[in-house]
Amino acid sequence: MNRALHFVFKIGDRKKTVKFFKDVLGMQVLRHEEFEEGCKASCNGPYDGKWSKTMVGFGPEDDHFVMELTYNYGISTYKMGNDFIGITIRSKECLERAAANDWPILTSDSKKYLECPGGYKFFIEEEPQPRDSDPVVKIALASSNLDRSLKFWNELLQMKIYEKKDNMALLGFADNQAKLCLIDIGGPVDHAKAFGRIAFSCPAKGLPAIQAKMDETGNTVLTRLVSLDTPGKATVQVVILADPDGHEICFVGDEAFRELSKVDPKGDALLTEAMENDKSDEWFAQKGKGKGEA
Repeated sequence: MNRALHFVFKIGDRKKTVKFFKDVLGMQVLRHEEFEEGCKASCNGPYDGKWSKTMVGFGPEDDHFVMELTYNYGISTYKMGNDFIGITIRSKECLERAAANDWPILTSDSKKYLECPGGYKFFIEEEPQPRDSDPVVKIALASSNLDRSLKFWNELLQMKIYEKKDNMALLGFADNQAKLCLIDIGGPVDHAKAFGRIAFSCPAKGLPAIQAKMDETGNTVLTRLVSLDTPGKATVQVVILADPDGHEICFVGDEAFRELSKVDPKGDALLTEAMENDKSDEWFAQKGKGKGEA
């Protein structure tokens, strides 16, 4: 069975962003990894320098949809487009934590949401946070043509349509997984520089077939089937696709990913150490310039 895994965010201010996810949303650091050079599958975007990956979520990656925070040491901000609409979380406790931390609680169309550094929105359903299931309900992405998007996600990738009305469709691989919500915005989708990536897993033997299906139907394969190494951890195979609107999609072999994604008890300490040792701001200041803006 395919699984919804995570969404990749590019972050510029690591300390403030981590505070938001931990202290406001109430997520935990699941693992943290540092890399000296860019990812072969562009996991950190089109950048070649030093970067880090921090996985945060409400529980283990085996049964929770989590967030991947990618931090490029030389970049302070990323220009937002209209591609990412928001993630919905069922947790009135998030609003309580936001108030306790003096974090602004915003409203749009009567929906309350929190905005993390960088501008990413997290919509909050005001219900008790579930203890026996994932509080992450869905992730909403923009579509320029909903019918065309559904042909890709439903017919090619075999995601089930749970709901469809007006300019919105809700899809997923299973009832107990976070859903993908596609919203037709009536115009072009602009990914700008902050564009993310949604990740799913499937049995490793199914990866070549996914790639072949994209080739046969004239769809985009951004990174052909490749193995990715993480020092001291499992090697995984991935193929990176793009939907008709350019949303990046990662499919990874499930078996190895379950090994790679085990909760690391040292993850929080590794992240704290990395942030304390991060002198990139000072380095750029000594050179008489600020970090780059993407």
